[in-house]
Amino acid sequence: MSHIVLLGDSIFDNAAYVPGGPDVIRQVREELPDWQATLLAVDGAITTGVASQLKRMPEDATHLVVSVGGNDALGASYLLGQSVRNVGEAAAVLEQAQRAFAQDYAEMLEGVLAQELPTAVCTIYDTPQSAQNHRIIRTALAIFNDIITRAAFSRGLPLIDLRLICNEEADYANPIEPSVQGGAKMARAIRAFAEGYGAGQSHVIAGRD
Repeated sequence: MSHIVLLGDSIFDNAAYVPGGPDVIRQVREELPDWQATLLAVDGAITTGVASQLKRMPEDATHLVVSVGGNDALGASYLLGQSVRNVGEAAAVLEQAQRAFAQDYAEMLEGVLAQELPTAVCTIYDTPQSAQNHRIIRTALAIFNDIITRAAFSRGLPLIDLRLICNEEADYANPIEPSVQGGAKMARAIRAFAEGYGAGQSHVIAGRD
């Protein structure tokens, strides 16, 4: 039996935010009824935390999906309030955060790929448009998502683009967590990866009806 494992943070470990409704791992199991699905993602995890999740990897795992980085970006959000003299200086400050994330993400991904299993990675999704400072946050997240997309495509990995998948207000339980509707969309995208994986082929999964 094929066995898909979800790694990362509360994008997958969202049970606490959908009381009374199915969480993402349950929705994945519903989309892939003939598969086994395991949740190793942990609410609040940052990129460096995936290494500890890998230590609990099931021996019979066949496919991996990683969604991490949002909490790294949240940890760097204080930079948005930092005073600078000009736009160039602001870009330099953000580049420092991007460089640190790039190193952490590369090290994390090497650990994941060392499992030698088909792997997909996810972008960090935007906040809903109604959220305070939506446009600023979306712009700032682009520097983190640039690292994720480069990491995926340079390694020939499928990319599940949550920015395009979670594109409605109802996809969010709060500004940073997926709702039941958002989780269902992600589960369908994970199914698309699981059923359509091709070794060494980069492609973007942006949703599935």
